[in-house]
Amino acid sequence: MSLKTMLTADDLFLMEENGPCELVRGEVIRMSPAGGLHGKLTIRIGALLDAYVRPRHLGVVCGAETGFILERDPDTVRGPDVSFVSRDRIPPEGEPEGYWPFAPDLAVEVISPNDLYREIEQKVEDYLRAGVRLVWIVNPGTRTITTYRPSSEAHILRIGDTLTGADVIPGFDVSVSEVFE
Repeated sequence: MSLKTMLTADDLFLMEENGPCELVRGEVIRMSPAGGLHGKLTIRIGALLDAYVRPRHLGVVCGAETGFILERDPDTVRGPDVSFVSRDRIPPEGEPEGYWPFAPDLAVEVISPNDLYREIEQKVEDYLRAGVRLVWIVNPGTRTITTYRPSSEAHILRIGDTLTGADVIPGFDVSVSEVFE
């Protein structure tokens, strides 16, 4: 009989050469590097958010694979493609060198061709359960962005619609077509 070794967030952070991965209930989940379109959409969304957030001192926008500890014992560390943490939640000492010890306010995931629907669903569920206030799932194949909020139905935005930061990033809005152009 073999026993699985459950890792903690601290174990994951100290691992050498771990490459792109997340920790889900103590198990390391390896991920392939992102493709070109995925990378382009990730940086575009991050740039649009940062251009709005930074001059207004609303908080911090983080890039791909920044780790957030969503639950403990067993630990889950997710690394959204883009994330936002509001100014009020940043510790007085500033951004952590390690993983953020809590969930972001906004988590953005860009779907890759090899992503499975159930995996994306699980990430959304993990984010919302951990306290993420807004999740955007960006689908390059359908050119749609699905928004999720706690205790609310998902909303699918298409070309011609406007993506907003709602009450998480008040005043932020961008056309869906600008995200995909």
